[in-house]
Amino acid sequence: MQQSGVPYFSQWETPGMTLPVLAEGSQALLRDPLWRHSGAGTIEEYARWAVNVCGMACLKMILAARGEIHPTLELARACTRYGGYVVNEIDASIKGLIYAPFVHFLGERFGLGAEVMTGVTTPAIPELLSKRRFFIASVHSAIRWPEREPPSKGGHLVLVTAASDETIRFHNPSGQDAASQVDVTLPLAVFDRFFANRGISVDA
Repeated sequence: MQQSGVPYFSQWETPGMTLPVLAEGSQALLRDPLWRHSGAGTIEEYARWAVNVCGMACLKMILAARGEIHPTLELARACTRYGGYVVNEIDASIKGLIYAPFVHFLGERFGLGAEVMTGVTTPAIPELLSKRRFFIASVHSAIRWPEREPPSKGGHLVLVTAASDETIRFHNPSGQDAASQVDVTLPLAVFDRFFANRGISVDA
């Protein structure tokens, strides 16, 4: 497959932070020198949110493809006001991305047509992309290592930009290097091992 031409953004401001985050958790992000670009008020706010914003990174890429650049945490705050994230101030937990409020947010804030999709088989993704330009797919984050067997499916979001009867291409907000981040191309059968059969189709 050819390159997508869709700008890539990691969910970390420094894209190379994935392996430190896997080793140390969100504390590693307190060393991210580019954290201010996220739109966070403090580095602590950035570290708290960045581990939860794979969906906002996908949205940032969709918006960048039409020439708009938005800081990731500004998107997350706006989405939270629509109910796309639920923040518990007592234990500092963040729940989300919650699909239905996110779809409402996309339409009202950005004029993007979108639809929550469940029960999606992997071979059906090419047809989805023939109707809407993008598909935000729920996969296991271990998809960064496609040779491994994931412990489960879902829990992480990637931006699918193309698919054929044999292969699928996507940007992964938490890939650990360029090969696992930008225009990753996998056989459909490999992608299927990680795919939770749900996601959000989005018009450009």
